[in-house]
Amino acid sequence: MDRRRFLKTTGLTLAAGTGVLAAPFVARAQAAPIRIGLMAPQTGVVAAGGREIIDGFSLFWESAGNQAGGRKVEIIVEDDASNPDTALQKARRLVEQAKVDMLFGNLLANTGLAVANYVKGNGTPYFIPVIAADDLTQRARIKNVIRAGGYSASQFSRPLADWALKQGYRKVAMISQDYTFGHEQCGGFAQTFTEGGGTVVGQFWHPLNTSDFSPYLGQVAGVKADVVFAMQTGADATRLIQQYASFGLKDQIPLLGSQNATDQSVIRTMGAECEGIVTSAHFAEGADLPATQAFVKTYSDKFSKIPSLYAFSHYVGAMWVAKAINAINGKVEDRDVFLDTVLKTDLPDSPLGKPVRFDDYGNPVYDVVIRKTMKNKDGKFWNVPIGGYPQVSQFWKYDPATYMKQPPYSRDFQGIKKT
Repeated sequence: MDRRRFLKTTGLTLAAGTGVLAAPFVARAQAAPIRIGLMAPQTGVVAAGGREIIDGFSLFWESAGNQAGGRKVEIIVEDDASNPDTALQKARRLVEQAKVDMLFGNLLANTGLAVANYVKGNGTPYFIPVIAADDLTQRARIKNVIRAGGYSASQFSRPLADWALKQGYRKVAMISQDYTFGHEQCGGFAQTFTEGGGTVVGQFWHPLNTSDFSPYLGQVAGVKADVVFAMQTGADATRLIQQYASFGLKDQIPLLGSQNATDQSVIRTMGAECEGIVTSAHFAEGADLPATQAFVKTYSDKFSKIPSLYAFSHYVGAMWVAKAINAINGKVEDRDVFLDTVLKTDLPDSPLGKPVRFDDYGNPVYDVVIRKTMKNKDGKFWNVPIGGYPQVSQFWKYDPATYMKQPPYSRDFQGIKKT
C-alpha cells in the first residue's frame, strides 16, 4: 500500500501536491499555532525508546501537514533524561516558559508520575501513550491525564492468563523486574489465573538491569511449572530470553510474556531464541490487517525498521488528539471542552484496524490480541495474532467500583486467590 492510500485509510486528507490541509481550513490558518510539548528520554537507560517516541509522534504530524483544527501545530521536544527530577523541570519549562497547550510523552513510570503530579495542580492536558501505572486511570485518576494510545499495566496480562488456562496450563512460575510496572502486570495475570483455577507455584523478582538470570532460572526450573510468565523491558528482556534458551528451558517449559518482552525494540536484533514466545497486546505488527500493514510499511520505509510499541503508541496518541482538535475547530484553549471532546472521541481508523474508545476513566478499551513471535517473509521476527479478546477494559470483567476497593497491585499484593 502506498503512502497516499495509507493517508486515506487513516482519515487524513491532504490537498493534492500542496502539503497543507484542504480549502475549508485555510481561513483559520492565521490563528496562533497549537504548541505541544513532547517529553522523551534522549539520554539515559531508555534513550533508544525515546528516539522511537519522537519518530512515531513526528510521523503522524508530518502526515497531517503539521496542522489540526485549521491551526498550525508546533512540537517542542525536551529530553527527560530518564529521570523524574529532570522530567519535572522540563515539564515546568514547557508549560511556564514555552506556554505549550498540552504535554505528551515520557517513557518510564517514575518520570510520568512526576509530570502527572505537576499537571494535577495546573490543569495542563497531559497525554500518556506509554506511561502505564494503573492508578493514574483508577484510584488516583487525574482528569487532565489521559491515556491516548496507551493502556494500564495490568490490562493485557489478564486475557493472556485466561488464554493460558484454556490451553490447559495450571501451574505458572513468574519472573519479573521488581518495580511497579512488573508488579502490576504480574498481578493482573496472577489474579485472573488463580481465580480461573490455576496456581502460582513461584514468583521471582529481580532488579532492573540484571545481567545474570541463572539464579532465577534455576529456581524456575525447580518449581515444576507447566508455563512461565516473564515481565521484562529493554535489555533485561533481551538477556532473559537469550538465557532462558541457553539454560535449556525453551524446549521444556513454554514461555509467555508481557507485550514489552517481545516488542520490536527487543526482538529486532534477536535470533531463534525469541521464536514462539506468546504475549498479549493491543498492537501486533504482524497482523494481516490493511491499516496495520500500511502503518508498518510507512514507518519501515522511513526509518528502516519495524515500528516498536513506543513509536506506534505515540503515532496513535497524536492521531486521537488531532481528531478531537479537529472536532472543536482548534479551540484547545478551552481545556474543559478539549478534554471532554478527547474522552468522547472514538478512533475507528487507527493502525490497529479496529475501533477504539475511552472508558469513563480516560483509559482505552481495546480488542486484545494473543500474539506469537514468528519469522516474516523477510526473515525478521515479529508478533503475529493467534487469538483475541474483544473490548477488554482496564477492569477486565470486574465492576470498576468493586475492583478499586482492592489494594493496588504490589510485590505484597498480587490478587492471588487463596485455596
